[in-house]
Amino acid sequence: MRRTAIALVAAALLGLTACGTSEPAASDDASDAAAQPVSLTDARNKKLDLKAPAKKVVALEWNAAENLVTLGVMPVGVADTKGYTNWVTAAKLEPQVKDVGTRGEASVDAIVALDPDLVITTTDEAANTITQLEKAAPVLVIRGADAKNAIPQMKTNLDLIGQAVGKADQAKQLNADFDKAVADGKQKIADAGKAGTGFTMADGWKQGSTISIRMHTTGSLLGAVATELGLKNGWTGAGDKDYGLAQTDLEGLTKLPDGNFLYIANKNDGGDVFGGDLAGNAIWKNLPFVKSGKVHRLPDGIWMFGGPKSTEQFIDAAVQAVTS
Repeated sequence: MRRTAIALVAAALLGLTACGTSEPAASDDASDAAAQPVSLTDARNKKLDLKAPAKKVVALEWNAAENLVTLGVMPVGVADTKGYTNWVTAAKLEPQVKDVGTRGEASVDAIVALDPDLVITTTDEAANTITQLEKAAPVLVIRGADAKNAIPQMKTNLDLIGQAVGKADQAKQLNADFDKAVADGKQKIADAGKAGTGFTMADGWKQGSTISIRMHTTGSLLGAVATELGLKNGWTGAGDKDYGLAQTDLEGLTKLPDGNFLYIANKNDGGDVFGGDLAGNAIWKNLPFVKSGKVHRLPDGIWMFGGPKSTEQFIDAAVQAVTS
């Protein structure tokens, strides 16, 4: 009986050992998948081939950096890290991320020194800079924005970055989460009886004594999202073909109807021209939305041209503003 018992125990142990060998094999399979070559086509319609998903990535535009962080890939370098920190609170950079210059004028030497396996930039980047960078590392070019397809373009950019860093499934889920945030926000506005409420969205800055105001049309990312929330944009003028932005001044605001005036400012970069510089201006004080108390400064740190996470911050703030 003892021999039989020993034999049974040995057989059981052998069976457990045999079963256990499948776990390392699964892990190896996962590692192999993570190391598989990546092939995708960027906004230039150029095919990009990577030997494996990128791990050391430099982002030359803030929406690209935001998407990387959101996907769980901390970039090794970002253009204007101080500006990013001021404007993008949805996906924070770690202290070790290197500053590689300004957006639009990044330092090629600083980028090369980081030895990246991928550089991400946008169609706004100068062609000669992209050519220089491609001598040192693969370059993924995403379209900065598209006023005809603002929300789909935001999602496409995230998808492309997700593919490049081996996070395609996570990108898909983030886009689905964004769609849910829009649906939830729309429902909250409808439940509050505010569907169809008028709004305008703006940001502004002061140079010397001149105040410039930038209106976000229905083609802008935030304008498109607000429209999806069930709100009606009171600014009917056209914007640029990429970002859907229209330039105006204080006189231009006199054409606006009453409604919620939403704006974004930043105490660390440019201050608040609407709540500060214009507060005592007679024209400003007599605008319909000012007189009716419908001017809403949204929280600092919502990036107006970001990815799903920044845009979800806008959704929360806009819903709060129009339903309060």
